[in-house]
Amino acid sequence: MQETVRIGERTIGKDSPCFICAEIGINHNGSLDTAKKLIDITVDAGCDTVKFQKRTVDVVYTSEELAHPRESPFGSTSGDLKYGLEFDLEEYQEIDKYCKEKNIMWYASCWDEGSVDFIERFNPPCYKIASPSLTDDGLLLYHRQFNRPIILSTGMSTLEQIDHAVEVLGTEDLILLHCTSTYPSENEELNLRAIQTLKERYQIPVGYSGHEKGLQTTLAAVALGACMIERHITLDRTMWGSDQAASVEPQGLRRLVRDIRVIEKALGDGVKKIYESELPIMRKLRRKFT
Repeated sequence: MQETVRIGERTIGKDSPCFICAEIGINHNGSLDTAKKLIDITVDAGCDTVKFQKRTVDVVYTSEELAHPRESPFGSTSGDLKYGLEFDLEEYQEIDKYCKEKNIMWYASCWDEGSVDFIERFNPPCYKIASPSLTDDGLLLYHRQFNRPIILSTGMSTLEQIDHAVEVLGTEDLILLHCTSTYPSENEELNLRAIQTLKERYQIPVGYSGHEKGLQTTLAAVALGACMIERHITLDRTMWGSDQAASVEPQGLRRLVRDIRVIEKALGDGVKKIYESELPIMRKLRRKFT
């Protein structure tokens, strides 16, 4: 049993504040300027970290998929889109520099071994493994060789598949994220009680990666014990892009962080007690004392 995981200077898990990750992902739409604006709103909201996604396009996708017709601002094929959304080394160097200036952690979900090598040069505080990669044993083991904490999303996966992934990775420095992999997710398919199921089954920190519209259900995840929250963020949900509609805008992100911190205080430690503030009311209103 490992009740906490250390990421950078933050402890995630039992008796620790909720770790809040703002996922930029591909919502920068290939623009470094947009990425910096998204980092700015993350810092302004008080999040703990930002996350990107990294792919070696011709490894992750087949040539047939890349040639498939798909209109986008980058061209007329799926390949034009996929290549257009990928930042290169110079752009990630600028992101790394900008996050350091803003004093905020960043890391990425890497969809192939070459992308892990690419991000490793930036000495990330941890790695995120996306739900589609949960069944890729080779990629799981490739991440593990760098001895960094791992955050694993569990969308589109059975308990048996999660069992296997946890066996491959081991439970040391591992955080699971309950997740439903639709964009946006319907409320009736969020199954937030699965957070407790995963906590009881694996005895490690469990958080929540949400793709729903709105904030209420993400706040409910915190109340149900999620030690970490990950939500996609955007400058405007009407922007072009497949993830924008399931993302949180700047004002909503500020509210989300604020309300998570309120809920944390309100949850308390679970020990029933009489507070000093209650004593005057007790003396005034209680007729009998035992």
